[in-house]
Amino acid sequence: MSNVSYYSEEGMKKLKDELDHLENVERPRVSNEIAEARDKGDLSENAEYHAAKEEQSLLELKIAKLKGVVSNARIIDESLLDTSKVLIHSIVKIKNVANGMEFSYTLVADSETNIKEGKLSVNSPIGKGLLGKEVGDVAEIKVPAGVMKFEIVEISRA
Repeated sequence: MSNVSYYSEEGMKKLKDELDHLENVERPRVSNEIAEARDKGDLSENAEYHAAKEEQSLLELKIAKLKGVVSNARIIDESLLDTSKVLIHSIVKIKNVANGMEFSYTLVADSETNIKEGKLSVNSPIGKGLLGKEVGDVAEIKVPAGVMKFEIVEISRA
């Protein structure tokens, strides 16, 4: 089963840049650290060597995961998005029914999530609860604190 994720062109570029950095900067750096530690003698008691090998393992795992994300990533043409309902890459303005506070979020793929920039994952509880809703709908979303109700005020695209 593939986990296709949809990205903006900017989001896809960030993914590929990160992968390139890991493969072409971090991987050689860690390899050099292993070589330097190996040159210091007895490997059984060489903490630097073991730490570098551990870092290498974690780095290779991160690279493999990122390659999987990139291979399943698709660029979405945001100009073709339907603004009658909430979809990935929609900018949605919501109002908390309980306190009247309004928020705007752009629904994005997990790796593009950045709450400070108003980018909310479509896989988060709120993101999932908003998907498919239309202006005027009230989404009842189960969050750790209980059930919250959000009215969809406006839907637009970037």
